[in-house]
Amino acid sequence: MAPQDKRKYEQWMRRCIKLAKIAKRRGDSPVGCIIVQNGKIVSEGIEGGKTHNDITYHAEIVAIRNAVDVLSETDLSDCILVTSHEPCIMCSYVIRHHKIKTVIAGMNTGEIGGYSSSCPVLIDDSIERWASPPQIVDGGVLEEECRRLND
Repeated sequence: MAPQDKRKYEQWMRRCIKLAKIAKRRGDSPVGCIIVQNGKIVSEGIEGGKTHNDITYHAEIVAIRNAVDVLSETDLSDCILVTSHEPCIMCSYVIRHHKIKTVIAGMNTGEIGGYSSSCPVLIDDSIERWASPPQIVDGGVLEEECRRLND
């Protein structure tokens, strides 16, 4: 990753960490997410499954819903998703459906992760009706700060 990209990615990840801390304070999993288009944040998402009593209130899905509303477009192929934690399998399906081109994750999540688990929905290229998998930027973007959210 180029130095200018790293600085930009860190700035975006800092916003995700702030959103994750809001989620943590209210008793939700500490995950924050943003959607970026043309270098500008167009939407945000805060984990809210417990707050809303609805499992689909994952930060990534909330951010995608907001981006679709703001942009009046379901094709987000010109967007980047930045999240403090690797998108889970459910979120990965939504990311693929909306054709997001790049995913920047602060840390991976292992067995439920969309690319690090045994069900790598986010990077699976065998589903013909889907666009190509997004580019994954995993780790190295404030990873330790993201891991500390779980303390």
